[in-house]
Amino acid sequence: MASAATVVRRALLYVPGSSQRMLDKSRGLVVDCVAYDLEDSVTLGRKAEARTNIRKMLGQPRSPGIREQAVRINAVDSGLALVDLTEVLKAPNLDTIVVPKVNSASDLHFVTDVIRHTLPSRPSDDSTVGPSRFRPIKIMALIESAKALQSISSICTASPLLDGLIFAAEDFALDLSLTRTPSLTEFLFARSAITTACRAYDLPSAIDLVCTAYKGEEGKRTLEEECLGGRGLGFNGKQLIHPSQVEVAQKAFAPGQKEIEWAVRVVIADEKAAEAGRGAWTLDGKMIDAPVVGKAKATVKRAEDCGLDVGTVRVEWSKQQPE
Repeated sequence: MASAATVVRRALLYVPGSSQRMLDKSRGLVVDCVAYDLEDSVTLGRKAEARTNIRKMLGQPRSPGIREQAVRINAVDSGLALVDLTEVLKAPNLDTIVVPKVNSASDLHFVTDVIRHTLPSRPSDDSTVGPSRFRPIKIMALIESAKALQSISSICTASPLLDGLIFAAEDFALDLSLTRTPSLTEFLFARSAITTACRAYDLPSAIDLVCTAYKGEEGKRTLEEECLGGRGLGFNGKQLIHPSQVEVAQKAFAPGQKEIEWAVRVVIADEKAAEAGRGAWTLDGKMIDAPVVGKAKATVKRAEDCGLDVGTVRVEWSKQQPE
């Protein structure tokens, strides 16, 4: 299981591996994670072409705007996963493997074994990186079925390369014969179970369902609402299917300016309260204790990890005192 190190995946954008035009266009994006796709967006007759396209893409110099380059392979039980992995693991700039339809720990055992056999010199986790320029290949697991949800504990402990879970709502709805509604209440149990498991097993990323609406102002509003709802359930990123969704998602899953200001004020005041031996104090009439301080510190770190300007806010509130 991976340690919850500094990982930011506010947006995970799928790009079809069979479209050279879309692959080329993706290199100009500013996005946390691009997942080049070999699964749902690629027809069976174009899988081989897509593998070659993606391997070549990941052999090019890294694009400065993309933090993480991932590949979504085909499901282990499809019979295509091994050939997918054999091809894409040749690429020097691959960071993460996204594994769809993970129903049990054995799916991740298979992928982990292939990675270790193919790339024995790559470390198994961040603690063993040392002077090597190569970082460990990460794994993200898609939860798409009732069986996966019931096996979530064993899935979370199946591989030291596992770095997070992704909720695939459409396949989950198909498996349970659910109808997706705008409220998304039919997915509340599954989504809560996934975010809780990520926290319980120290997995850095919990990535929420795809927003299928992306055109026009109505699509933008729907996306914003889904992002805020997902964040409220504990997700820290969202799957995307169109580049126009990136800016909205990355803003929604980053702390806002007022959040940052409040968090910085709490952290600065707490440092001064600690010097004075005060364990609990108030700020703007609200009681501040250890859990509140912990959340404030997490917010400041999240803002820094997202590349937001926290330093200026620290200077502005440097004289903040505990009340």
